[in-house]
Amino acid sequence: MKVLLINGSPKSNGNTHLALCEVAQALNAEGIDTELVGIGKGAIQGCIACGWCGRIGKCTFNDDLYYKIWRSVKDGIDGLVIGSPVYYGGPNGSLCALLDRVFYSLGRMLQYKPGACVVTCRRGGASSTFDRLNKYFSTMNMPVVSSQYWNIAYGHTPGQAVQDEEGMQTMRTLGRNMAWVIKRLNVAEDGHPQQERPIWTNFIKP
Repeated sequence: MKVLLINGSPKSNGNTHLALCEVAQALNAEGIDTELVGIGKGAIQGCIACGWCGRIGKCTFNDDLYYKIWRSVKDGIDGLVIGSPVYYGGPNGSLCALLDRVFYSLGRMLQYKPGACVVTCRRGGASSTFDRLNKYFSTMNMPVVSSQYWNIAYGHTPGQAVQDEEGMQTMRTLGRNMAWVIKRLNVAEDGHPQQERPIWTNFIKP
């Protein structure tokens, strides 16, 4: 069993990284393997809605970062955790550019896999960021794993998040809860609910 964690901060060892590591350690303690991928500081191509991923099974912009995530998902993960700092009351824009491509092209492989997000901030904007990231899971039939509080840790300069004892405890609880859900969900053996054929309601008619 394996969980992929995506660090949406350009700071490889910042507070978002520390929060995700706390989740990962709790997962590891429960016998779940983890892989942590950081988005780094480079420019990230956004989705252009070309539709080619539906034909070739992956995004046409096959950069190294996307390919790393594509390979992990294709090889098989049992859960996904996404972390982001707060930028003007929302997630890092580079992270959203990546996630738009990941969920649009890999959504079928992510269905029914438990998902959760982690947010770090100096002071405010965490709730709206948390809500924005959870929308990725809720449009892909992914069970959203909860914790004892919203998955938020506070800190300004790198390393300060560890001083937020409640925030770190929330991360550990999230890790244990995700391990519990993964072990009991057992998607591979139990299958998933039968889906209806999608209905598209367009409000502007030709």
